Amino acid sequence: MKTDWPIVPIWTVADETRRAIDPAELDGDVFHYSIPVVEETGTGRVESAHDLGSAKLLLNGDEVLISKLNPRKGRVLIAKQHGELIVASPEFIALRPNDRIIDRFLAYLLASETIRLHLDANVQSVTRSHQRVTPELVRHLKFACPPLNEQQRIADFLDAETARIDGLRAKRIAQISVLDQLELARIGEHLMSTEATGPVYAYFDVQLGKMLNAERASGDNQQPYLRHANVHWYEIVTDDLATMTFEPGEWLRYSLRPGDLLVNEGGAGGTAEAAVWDGRIAPCFYQKSLHRVRARGPIPVEWLMYWLRYAKASGVFDAESDRATIPHLTGEKLAESRIPIPDDGHQRVSVLAAEIAAIRETQRKMEAANAVLAERRQALITAAVTGGITV
Repeated sequence: MKTDWPIVPIWTVADETRRAIDPAELDGDVFHYSIPVVEETGTGRVESAHDLGSAKLLLNGDEVLISKLNPRKGRVLIAKQHGELIVASPEFIALRPNDRIIDRFLAYLLASETIRLHLDANVQSVTRSHQRVTPELVRHLKFACPPLNEQQRIADFLDAETARIDGLRAKRIAQISVLDQLELARIGEHLMSTEATGPVYAYFDVQLGKMLNAERASGDNQQPYLRHANVHWYEIVTDDLATMTFEPGEWLRYSLRPGDLLVNEGGAGGTAEAAVWDGRIAPCFYQKSLHRVRARGPIPVEWLMYWLRYAKASGVFDAESDRATIPHLTGEKLAESRIPIPDDGHQRVSVLAAEIAAIRETQRKMEAANAVLAERRQALITAAVTGGITV
């Protein structure tokens, strides 16, 4: 860190905007045009005070916003990039820079690893999920404050470099999306080239798992089981298995064996996700949020898995569900679904498995490269605002 920059607390260069504005207080004339609203989960616009809901911060566009949530990942925003007038969720701390600091430099400073580590180490909460950064903690943060001309140079440099890095990351994300479409296209080619169709129940046995309750979660004969959170497309995660009671008489019905297909019954975004159990844990069981599917004949369960992947991406299950609720793939709906029936299912599955494995491996490499770029971006910001590099 440079030693010739004075060390100052943030409150000497920026004032906190504290007062929350109740939408009922606002003059209707304010809304002659839509106002940007920034929430922790995203951004939107409102046309009237009625649409604002609970009290929020009304800003004039000059503020720098830092999220109170999760110091290690919280967002930092410059209000004026969203509009001359902006409404922000109370889950942000709003700082109005004075003439000793440039807003863009302040934003990069608050996003630096040095500041985030300090906030993370000093938040007060019972659990990490309820952490909140307090305004007082932010106001009393101390940092090395360079002259205004140097702040300008650093901010300009970081604007250019982060834009370049963000552009590269966006291109990789687009490439990953293209590979998703390639995967679906290859599955579709195999599905569409099969003329015969038939109901799932004619070729597979579908069984729903056991209901969990408090008594079973703490009773005798505790055994590990899989739930919907463990099953994703083509993979099963067993790092966090829970247990519940499975009596000896229930083992045949609810136990898993290698080659079983597990299908998510429902959940936010997870409906129909499926993967084949490899038997890595024995015995292992499954909960009611999952269907266990076993082949009755020559069609491998992987064929049904690929059909589910294609059908989910095509919106089949969303179209069949009540739009007001989370889609659920019931046992009856799954069993009665009509799927293509190939003469050479094992051969097709073998070809598809190899193609999809190659696509997924390429995607993993791209995601790893993007993670390196994200680390590079963060390191660059931290080094620049602390004087670790000469700009």
